[in-house]
Amino acid sequence: MTNEAIRILGLDPGLRRTGWGVVTAEGSRLRWVAHGVVRPDEKAPFAERLLHLLEEVGAICRDHGCEEAAIEEVFVNVNPSSTLKLGHARAAVMLAPAREGLSVAEYAPNLIKKAVVGAGHADKTQIAFMVQRLLPTAGDVSADAADALAVAITHAQLRKRALLTTLRGAA
Repeated sequence: MTNEAIRILGLDPGLRRTGWGVVTAEGSRLRWVAHGVVRPDEKAPFAERLLHLLEEVGAICRDHGCEEAAIEEVFVNVNPSSTLKLGHARAAVMLAPAREGLSVAEYAPNLIKKAVVGAGHADKTQIAFMVQRLLPTAGDVSADAADALAVAITHAQLRKRALLTTLRGAA
């Protein structure tokens, strides 16, 4: 298996706040690159908010030289209307890296929590704490950006397993 560095974009989609985080994975080493939150104007029409998400995430991909992306799967909400709107936001956020030519992996929230914290039912405080421990140079990280960095960390860990499985199958 190769230890070449790969730049990964993690995404925590939301219509009001979409967290993003970029890490470089080289073998088992992770290095923080950047993080932030995309905040569409809440007073803008729905379609414009979705377009803002699409354009901003696409710019993040280009600006940080991302090579792969990963996104958190949506959990079903009690309110069907909210779930549908979140699904639209997730689609816009997912299409942005795909439009830039990146593969986009999807991970369930419990899998992300288990990969980063070690427990599938960890809370946001635990996730933020572990992200800070794993990426100490990230500095102060909001909850949305910490979740996105956790998605990137999860992808870095699980893509290694997938590559190993592929290499073993080819041997």
